[in-house]
Amino acid sequence: MPEGSTIGARLRAARKSRGLTQEELAEAADLSRDLIAKLEQDQRKSARLTSLVKLANALDVDLSTLVGKRDQLGTDRDGGSVLALRNVLLSPSLLPDVDDGHDGEPTPLPEITTAVRNACSAYWNGQFSTLIADLPSLITEARLTRDALGPEATYPLAMAYDLAASLMIHLGRDDLAAIGSERAITTARTGTDELLWATLHATYAWVLLHQARLQEAEQLAAGMAARIEPSFSAPTEHIAAWGNLLITALAPTAAGGGDVGDYVAMAAAGAERLRGTVRIYNSSFGPARVAEQETHAYTVLREPGKALQASRRVHPGDLAGIAYGRHLLDVAQAHLDARHRKAATERIVEARATSGVWFRHQVIARDLVESIREEEARPSSAIKSLAHSLGI
Repeated sequence: MPEGSTIGARLRAARKSRGLTQEELAEAADLSRDLIAKLEQDQRKSARLTSLVKLANALDVDLSTLVGKRDQLGTDRDGGSVLALRNVLLSPSLLPDVDDGHDGEPTPLPEITTAVRNACSAYWNGQFSTLIADLPSLITEARLTRDALGPEATYPLAMAYDLAASLMIHLGRDDLAAIGSERAITTARTGTDELLWATLHATYAWVLLHQARLQEAEQLAAGMAARIEPSFSAPTEHIAAWGNLLITALAPTAAGGGDVGDYVAMAAAGAERLRGTVRIYNSSFGPARVAEQETHAYTVLREPGKALQASRRVHPGDLAGIAYGRHLLDVAQAHLDARHRKAATERIVEARATSGVWFRHQVIARDLVESIREEEARPSSAIKSLAHSLGI
């Protein structure tokens, strides 16, 4: 798909490459020709996620490609590269009976586990340049340790692959993200921790969402939650793993315009049993996480009143780093939909403060800033600063 500076340019290029008129695309996507025309003419800078999903599927392109999600690391790489991480994920040594060529003593399990946990912290702090530099060698070391020690060393390798998948989603490399997530799930299956194996399916569902495969994303997350549904007396970690999968199903359901009420109710009931946030692997679950995902769902559904009401149950410190930043962008969108332009701008500024590198990769931030800039007769200094941060 040809590169374009705006979603309108990318949409127009994709439509023409398919030999479709605006009317034909509108019919195929079950959308109005007026929406497509306004997007292509840059009269509208974006559209609802539900509409973008329909356009991506009708044009047979990745959703990430259509919205312009791509590597925005620039010079912030710390010597790492996407290609180096790709090479580890697609190493020929993963083929049956192929020697990996690595000799020497494996890294002791406590050391490699600590390294992976540090990488998880770097991820939530938005330190993408650190991750892109460290993950190739971390995955290689974790493989050596797992090969030497067997199932007891499953966690570090599975989590390193999962981190690679999550990072690739942010960088707009959805195919590599799918491979990394599949590697994580397959690795976890060789161990004995069913909750780890189940939890990692949330990342795969996230990949499917970014590929505009909404029904599959919802079914995967909800189906895995049903598979590990806890008993009344289950440990808190089990409830957290189950609840995290439930709220993962919220996003694709909302993106498809579906009813999220049942998922919200079940997840809220589970969170109430915990009486706080429980961390499990590289995720967490609790009342704040339910409210965060509820906010996101109602923002996507363009119900700003419900979104803002849910957002009041999330407070600074409830969510880690970029998770809170992403929540703030949802709150900003809800404020903008409710015509609270000043409040929307303030939330975007707060989101940027969580991580500048992460912020540059957020398509929603770009859409919000462009929308506010269009509405303001004279763009404020805050909007000018945000636009500069995003390269627009």
